[in-house]
Amino acid sequence: MKINRAFIKGTNWALAGLISMLGFTGCIKENELEYGVPNADYTVKGTVVDKATGKPIKGIQVVLTAPYTYTGIVPMYGIMPTPYSKKDSVITNTNGEFKITENLITDPSLKTLVYAEDIDGEQNGLYKSDTLQVDFSNAEKTKKSKNWYDGEFTVTVDVKLEEIKNQ
Repeated sequence: MKINRAFIKGTNWALAGLISMLGFTGCIKENELEYGVPNADYTVKGTVVDKATGKPIKGIQVVLTAPYTYTGIVPMYGIMPTPYSKKDSVITNTNGEFKITENLITDPSLKTLVYAEDIDGEQNGLYKSDTLQVDFSNAEKTKKSKNWYDGEFTVTVDVKLEEIKNQ
């Protein structure tokens, strides 16, 4: 009997040591779509303009963050949190236009954040960063459904950034 217990204890210690040396990865795979899961493309497009003049701003990085439903991020006290989980980003063109698309699990009440940040320095002027909440509940359907794919839902937003004045 003692040999069996000693063998089992030794095996447990060896397995625990092996597992701790190899490490673990997280069990949650964010936004991973599996076969048979209804999914859709969620697109945010729009223009970034100067708040005072209304002129388009070139070279602004626009970031789409993970939806609240996947990250647990919720706005509190009317303040939007910074983008903890960046998903995709684009740079505005000479007309200040951008378009970001993300394929996610279908969610008719999807809400996400779009974060606009001036990353080119003083090249096109200095602008304060801004965060907008995007609600897809009234989005326009721009592609048709097919099998598990529910199509594309598009929301158009205008981002107005305030210029930082030199003092």
